[in-house]
Parts: sequence; C-alpha cells; structure tokens
Amino acid sequence: MLEHQHHLSLKRMCLVLKVSRSGYYNWRNTGAICNQRQQMRDDRDVKIKAAFDASKQRDGARRIQAELADNGDAANVKTIANSMRRQGLVPKAACKFKVTTNSDHKLPIAPNPLQQDFSASAPNQKWVGEITYLMTSEGWLYLAVIIDLFSRCVVGWSMSTHMTAELACNALKMAIFRRGKPKGVIVHSDRGSQYCSHAYRELVLAHELQLSMSRKGNCWDNDCAESFFHSLKVEAIQYEPVMDRETTRQAVFEYIEVDYNRTRRHSALGYLSPANYELKYAA
Repeated sequence: MLEHQHHLSLKRMCLVLKVSRSGYYNWRNTGAICNQRQQMRDDRDVKIKAAFDASKQRDGARRIQAELADNGDAANVKTIANSMRRQGLVPKAACKFKVTTNSDHKLPIAPNPLQQDFSASAPNQKWVGEITYLMTSEGWLYLAVIIDLFSRCVVGWSMSTHMTAELACNALKMAIFRRGKPKGVIVHSDRGSQYCSHAYRELVLAHELQLSMSRKGNCWDNDCAESFFHSLKVEAIQYEPVMDRETTRQAVFEYIEVDYNRTRRHSALGYLSPANYELKYAA
C-alpha cells in the first residue's frame, strides 16, 4: 500500500486488502519505531552470541552481562537471558563427579584453622589444595591444584598418572615459587594421605606455612577447590571427545592458564577474572 499510494486509491486498496485506513495510518506512524526496535534487538542478539561463543559456550546471562558492560554495551540480565533463549544459546551444563579422597590411613592429621572462612583481604593469606581425577583414553590422569582464596587464582598445579604425595608437593612447590615464597600462609586441604604424608608436611614446615585440614567426610570445608574442579570438568572436559593423556594435559593447561585465571569471570569477584581482580587490588 505504501509503495502504490501515489497511483492507486487508498480507499480501494484498504477495501481489497481488508484493512482499515486507521490501521494503515497507525502502521505508518509506528512502523519506523518498530523497525528501529527490531534492529536494536537484532544487533544485541549478535553481540550476545559473539560473547557466548568467545566464552567457548560456557557463560550464562550474568557473565555475558558483565562482558558487554565492559565493552560499553549495558543490558539487563533478563534481556540477555531472553535473547539467549531465543537464539538457543545454552551454557554447558553441570553433572556430579565422584570424590577421590583417601582418608583411611593412620598418618597425623592437622587442625582446621580455616573453619570454612574462605574470605581473604589480600593475596597469600589462605590457599586451598585438592586432587581430582580425569578420565583419558589411556587411563586416569590426576590433577592437584593450589588456589589462592583472595582471588580464586590457581597459583600452583601438577598432573601425574598416579595420585601420590609427590603430585601434591609439586603443586605446592609451584605455588610457593610463583608467589615469591610467602610466609605464614594457611594451606588448607582434605585429610587425604597425600597431604598427610611426611614429604608434604616437611615442605609446609620448610617454607613456614600453616597446615590446615578438613574435618573427616566434610567436603564443604574445601568447597572452593571442589567448585574449581567442577567448573574445569564441566567447561573443558565433559563435552569433549575422550582424549589421550597428552591432549588432556594441554586442555587442562589452557583452561587454567588462559581461560580460568585470565578471562573467566567469577561471581565471588564481582564478575572479574582472578587476574583482573589481583590487578585491581595492586592498583
């Protein structure tokens, strides 16, 4: 009708097409606004899809909201969630994984000064350590990590085909040297045999750290480490084809050093990455 309005009768076109003249004029007055809104929605959808893909399909609406805000594109979290539903963007989902702790031993147990207080006002006040297993096409691969509770940064990690005291010690050694050999740090872990071993306790003592261990059978005492492993397995392992050990090592390295520490936004850090959170503290 708009195209032919100059050489055809508007009254006759309305009659033939069975529309009212008032409806036609309303469309003319509001159509440009509707088209503008649609264009804005389409542009926002493109940005949300790009942010989702950049996170390797890991981020939900709140992390994408923080990412867009950093780029000057403020959007309501509900608007982002609606866009994700409309586009079928579903972040990688969670599943449960079994515990690997072996506390059936007679080695000495340290007290628990951490007491589920996962807060820290500065780096190198409280670290937590844990070991988990990763399935590969060649058998199990074990990963030990040390996490600084201030920024949730993985400051030490080690991998091995066996779950030994050496595995736990290597992760702690990395943390000690990476963080400049700090003194007095509370180093918390479960009461597994690796952390109760003579080698691990001697390493803690030699560097003047304070050993802390969870209560028996209480996974909440080391919740931050468990949460990291959950994120790692869901976001980097669960949806990939079963890999051999070397490929798994590379995937874990990339997740820790590239994705998790440097770019992954953490809700407990105001949706900053661990690296950016520490940079903000240092500034």
